[in-house]
Amino acid sequence: MKTSTLVRNGVSTELVELISRLVDLIPWPSRRSAMGDVTLLLLDGKKRVAEDVFGWGRSAVQVGIKEFQTGISCMNDLSKRCKPKTEEKNPELLADIFTIMEPHSETESRLRTKLLYTNMTAKAVYNALLEKGWSSESLPTVRTISNILIRHDYRLRTVAKAKVQKKQRKLT
Repeated sequence: MKTSTLVRNGVSTELVELISRLVDLIPWPSRRSAMGDVTLLLLDGKKRVAEDVFGWGRSAVQVGIKEFQTGISCMNDLSKRCKPKTEEKNPELLADIFTIMEPHSETESRLRTKLLYTNMTAKAVYNALLEKGWSSESLPTVRTISNILIRHDYRLRTVAKAKVQKKQRKLT
């Protein structure tokens, strides 16, 4: 912890704890501006010291300083951060997976859920897609195909009809 800046500005550990708790109560994006205000006022605008003392991210503190100085709040577009799913990028792939999986799937015997149980593995689906005409470069990995099947309520388990029946002992 950088104590020289804290000692020079007369900031005690109790004050650091109080400021940390109070800033945590402020909702985003106002919290960033408060972080910038505290950093400018108590830590001479040093982002690394704010990271060490309060545990705040340097990039958030840097944006907060700019927000506090300009009075303009930056808006985050969180929807652009996430990578689109494979089936969103390639809906034809999803349609082909459904046509491959339908004959090999069955629902739960009591129909309590909409899960479809199948005895076909993700590797088998990958190979079936290759046979259907997809190139290996355009297909996602076997693990991604497994994730797609799970997201669309296919559970990769043995089908109940395919289980071997155990012989029951006769009691005499």
